[in-house]
Amino acid sequence: MSDSKRVLVMGGTQFNGLALVHELVRSGHDVTILNRGQTEAPLPDGITRLKADRSDPDQIRNVLNGLDFDVVQDMTAYHPEDVALMVEIFSGRIEHYIFASSTVIYEATDILPITENHPKERGDPQIEYGLHKLLCQDILDEAYENGFPSTTVAFAMVYGPRNIIPDREQRMFARMELGRPILIPGDGSTVSQVGHVDDQASALESLMCKPVSFGRLYNLTGNSSQSDIDYVETTADSIGQNAEMRFIPSEIMERLWDGEIEFDSASNSKVKVDIRTSEEASRKQAAIRHRFRFTSVIPRLAPNIHRWDRDVMFSIDAICKDTGWEPKHNLSTMASQTYKWHQESGGREFDWSYEDQILGLIS
Repeated sequence: MSDSKRVLVMGGTQFNGLALVHELVRSGHDVTILNRGQTEAPLPDGITRLKADRSDPDQIRNVLNGLDFDVVQDMTAYHPEDVALMVEIFSGRIEHYIFASSTVIYEATDILPITENHPKERGDPQIEYGLHKLLCQDILDEAYENGFPSTTVAFAMVYGPRNIIPDREQRMFARMELGRPILIPGDGSTVSQVGHVDDQASALESLMCKPVSFGRLYNLTGNSSQSDIDYVETTADSIGQNAEMRFIPSEIMERLWDGEIEFDSASNSKVKVDIRTSEEASRKQAAIRHRFRFTSVIPRLAPNIHRWDRDVMFSIDAICKDTGWEPKHNLSTMASQTYKWHQESGGREFDWSYEDQILGLIS
């Protein structure tokens, strides 16, 4: 645990941010959160809540005017102007600024695990979300050269209660509860990696005010990986359900991935976060929407960059070495803990028409 610090969390009411707020309070820090005030959340007692909209820089400046913090944990910076404003406001005033980025910044590769010095994807495959995370980091790299104590943390796929992406573990739970077939791409050997939201909150807390981390980029995820078959079997075993797996032949997967097979419109579950995507970026992403739709069937990171059968794994050696942090969860404990929350929260209903159409295609 770090010495007690005055910590500002930008965001703080949803998933990663909410888990971080609870971890910071447990660790004895004085916590303030700043967000639009639109999300009800089970926040811990004793925190301070500020309200402002990041799309209004003057509002942010006014709300933060005269307030002092030791650390800023920025969980909701999606655009370069978000980070530029933080540098403007807090230069010379804080001990540490930690920026939540994403592992979608990296180029596709067969050299695994992906480390922090791997080339970044700034070309045509990249979408606005990933490119703007890179532009945010560019601003911080320059600010660090001018004395701004910043660290960038790249999150991979995150697992846990209150996930803002219901189509990840929650859809898999519901699928198994209903006894639906589990669709597996190809032969099921493709490898992916997930980390638990509480582990990652602990890592962010452990980074605070460590000079060794200033000016650095760190990957953050779990410490193990699994094939699609392992992912499904471990989830089923951990929650006491059965899994009837149905394999999608590779030749059909290729056509699905490339948009050569079209299905009637089916809705994915709404992601519960507003990243303020521009209209132009939304139009570009529409051309590959079919790939993102498939991620509701089995977890896939950055389908705009990584093909359906590409193994994707990240090294977390750097953050473990520099902080002493280690993940506590494995996939089995992630699944059992999150399933308990899923049951207590009453679950949710999903649209299965997309999967039904794939099942019809391979029957």
